[in-house]
Amino acid sequence: MDEPIDIEALQTLVQQHRAQLGLSLRAAAEQADVPFNTLARVEKGHLPDLANFTRLVDWLGLPPERFFQPARLRTESTPDVIAYHLSRDPNLTDAAAEKIAGLVKELYGSLAARESEVKVHLRAASTFTPQASRTLADLLATMQSRLTASDEGSSARERG
Repeated sequence: MDEPIDIEALQTLVQQHRAQLGLSLRAAAEQADVPFNTLARVEKGHLPDLANFTRLVDWLGLPPERFFQPARLRTESTPDVIAYHLSRDPNLTDAAAEKIAGLVKELYGSLAARESEVKVHLRAASTFTPQASRTLADLLATMQSRLTASDEGSSARERG
């Protein structure tokens, strides 16, 4: 799934511009008037906030619209979108993000086809703390266990 901003182009152009100027990361951050950590994250492929994005494109001497991608028709599934955002969450390890994504995919697969009174919308955000991630992982694991036990009980009753 692509970001609305072409972060790869921004990453490449920032790296090239800094190299052309012969600046260290710290000196380039100071010159661009962005925090050092923000510039380091952009060079690793992360999207900056709007204010820092504006400062960076000004520093590059390029129009901001250069980095905006055209809107696309959504073709990915909801579990894939969730998995993508979980994989980008800096508070989750790759293994934790994959585990949560797997649970979400299983739950979605078993619940999406049915009418449901409860709807859940998950959104990975920079404010998502590690403790919240662990709590959510535990909650999803408990839900998965209960759903599996419930399905096994129903199957046993149907056979018996």
